[in-house]
Amino acid sequence: MKQPLAYIHPDAKIAPTVVIEPFVTIDKNVVIGEGTRIGSNVTILEGVRIGKNCTIFPGAVIGAVPQDLKFKGEDTLAIIGDNTTIREYVTINRGTAAKGKTVVGNNCLLMAYCHVAHDCIIGNNVIMSNSTQLGGEVVIDDFAIISGGVLVHQFSHIGSHVMIQGGSKVNKDVPPFVKAGREPISYAGINSIGLRRRGYTNEQIRDIQDIYRYLYLSGMNTSHAIERIEAELPATKERDEILLFVRNSPRGIIKGYFE
Repeated sequence: MKQPLAYIHPDAKIAPTVVIEPFVTIDKNVVIGEGTRIGSNVTILEGVRIGKNCTIFPGAVIGAVPQDLKFKGEDTLAIIGDNTTIREYVTINRGTAAKGKTVVGNNCLLMAYCHVAHDCIIGNNVIMSNSTQLGGEVVIDDFAIISGGVLVHQFSHIGSHVMIQGGSKVNKDVPPFVKAGREPISYAGINSIGLRRRGYTNEQIRDIQDIYRYLYLSGMNTSHAIERIEAELPATKERDEILLFVRNSPRGIIKGYFE
């Protein structure tokens, strides 16, 4: 259903089952997959790729040029995966020469007024609550939940299965499986409820807690804690994911509440 009151560039590639409501603008070099619905007054600009069965609510702007003074008009993309919902007035900028694309994965929910800046990479099954704002080149891994009004500094990395408290200011990397909040943002325990909902066993959750006891409650610095974890705790998929994240964190991970 291509609404006659919408503007659709003749070069846009739109699947036959896409629903387009009135007053939508779709620019050239846009691809939209089967079953997606585009609400009224949505603007989809050059370089956007939207997957199947997405829902874009009224007022969203996807693919605007980056708010980065280094951007010189490069041919870049904004990519949205399948089954993702983008609520009212969300803004998603396309990439720059840094990465060439901004990506939002499959099965995500971006609530009203969220902003995703240039070159952000958002994984699958991520929830961003109302008015959360991401700076450029932020990475959010699968199954993370970002509560309302969170500000994420550019280049920050938020690990998988993380829960961020509403109103937080994220200026360090947040390692996987944890809850984070307070001011300044700090480690606040394991996201055990979220992990159970996703099928993690009590034993897996206890193993994750043991790792974070070394990192946050032992009094050791991060390097020493990593050495002890490798020497004293069994190798598991979760242990290796946490250690890889911490080692590869150029910004450093968030601190513990009592540090």
